Amino acid sequence: MAIKRFIDSLTRFTHNAAFSGVLLIVVSIIALLWANSAVGDLYFGIWENKITIGFGDNMLSKPLLLWINDGLMAMFFFVIGLEIKRELNAGELSSWRKAAMPVFAAIGGMVVPALIYFIFNQGFPSKDGWGIPMATDIAFSLGVLALLGKRVPLSLKIFLTALAIVDDLGAVMVIAFFYTSDIIFSNLMLGAAFLGVMIVMNLAGVRNTLAYAIPGILGIWLAFLLSGVHATIAGVLAAFTIPATARIDRSDFRNQLLSMVDRIPAEKNKKSQYLDTEEQEVVLGLKQTCTYYEPPLQSLERALHPFVLFLIMPIFALSNTGVIIENGLASAVGSPAGLGIVLGLVLGKPIGILLFSWLAKRLGIAAMPEQTTWTQLAGVGLLAGIGFTMSLFFTSLALDDPALVTQAKISILVASFISGLAGYFVLRRTLPSG
Repeated sequence: MAIKRFIDSLTRFTHNAAFSGVLLIVVSIIALLWANSAVGDLYFGIWENKITIGFGDNMLSKPLLLWINDGLMAMFFFVIGLEIKRELNAGELSSWRKAAMPVFAAIGGMVVPALIYFIFNQGFPSKDGWGIPMATDIAFSLGVLALLGKRVPLSLKIFLTALAIVDDLGAVMVIAFFYTSDIIFSNLMLGAAFLGVMIVMNLAGVRNTLAYAIPGILGIWLAFLLSGVHATIAGVLAAFTIPATARIDRSDFRNQLLSMVDRIPAEKNKKSQYLDTEEQEVVLGLKQTCTYYEPPLQSLERALHPFVLFLIMPIFALSNTGVIIENGLASAVGSPAGLGIVLGLVLGKPIGILLFSWLAKRLGIAAMPEQTTWTQLAGVGLLAGIGFTMSLFFTSLALDDPALVTQAKISILVASFISGLAGYFVLRRTLPSG
C-alpha cells in the first residue's frame, strides 16, 4: 500500500503544471555546474558532435545542438501551433471581446522590452538580439502561477494563458520575418506544396494523425530547414492543417455509447476475465467512437504535451543553458546585451503589459479580467518576464559571437529568476488567502 501511495503521489506531482518548471530549473543547474566543472569540455563536445542522416548524395549533417534547436524545437512549436489554433477556434482568442485585453497586453509585453533592448544595444554588435526579451516561457510562467494553488482566480489564469499564446504567435512572426537567413525559394516552394497536400487532406476528411506526419516531417520541416526559413515555422504551419472538428456530434456520440453499453451483460456467467467476442466488438466500437468524437487536434495536443514538457524542453535547457561563467554574473549582466535583456524582461514586460492593458481599458476596447486588480496584473506581468526557453531560443537565432551568446544566456537566467520570484511574491501578497 505504501508503494502504491508513493506512485499515486508521484503521478499527481508529475501532472502538476509546476513540475515542468521545477524540472527545467534542475536541468539548468546541472548544465551550469557541468559546463563549469573539470569535465566541462565533455559537455560542449557532446553538443558539437555531428549527426548525419540521409543516403547517397542526399546527406544532411549538423551538430547535435542544431538538431535539437532546429528539430526538437520544431515539435515544440508544432504543439504551440496546436494551442494557438484551438484558442482561435474555441478558446480565449475566439472572439475579440475575449481576446482584446490579453492581445493588447501581449503586444505591450513585446514592444516595450524590445525598445529597452534597442536603446542599450544600438550601435553594438549585439543589436540584433532585440527579440530575446520579447519572449515568455508559457510553461514556466504558468508553473509558477500553479504554485499559488486555488487562490488564483480562473480569470487570471486564463489571462496569462491567452497572453502567453499571443506572445508565442508574436514570436513566430518575429522569427519568420526578422530571423530568417537567405531564402532558397525552390525549397520554400517545395515546402509550400507539402503544406498544400496537408490542407487538402484536411478538407478531404483525413483524420489519421499519423498520415499527417509524413508530409509534415519529410516535407514541410525538411524543405523549410533547407530553404533558409527557420524550421520551427514549419511546425506552426503544419499544426494549422490538423483537423479541429469532430466526425460525429455530441448527440450521435451519446447515442452510440448508450447502444454499445447496453450490449454488455450486467454479470458474467463465467469466471474467466477474458472478453467474449461480442464484448471485444463493443470495446473496439467504444474506442473507435471516442476517436470519432475527439478532434485530431486535441488528440495530438494531449498526446504530445507531456512529451514536449518533460523531454523536449529539458533536453533543450540542458544543451543551451550550460555556459562558462568566467568574469562573473555582474560582467555579463552589465554588458549592453545583459542590460537590455534583464531590464527588458524584469521591467519592460510588466510595464508594457500594464501600460497597454490600461490603454485598452481606457479606450473602451477591453475590460479587466473578472475578480482581478491592477496589482495582480502587475504580478502576472512579472511572471511573463520569465523568458527562459523562448529567450534562449531567440539567442541561438540572433547572436553568433560566443561571448555575446554567453552574456545573453547568463542574463536570461538571472532575469527569469528575478521575474519569477518577484511575480510569485507580488501575487502571494495580493491574492486572497486560500
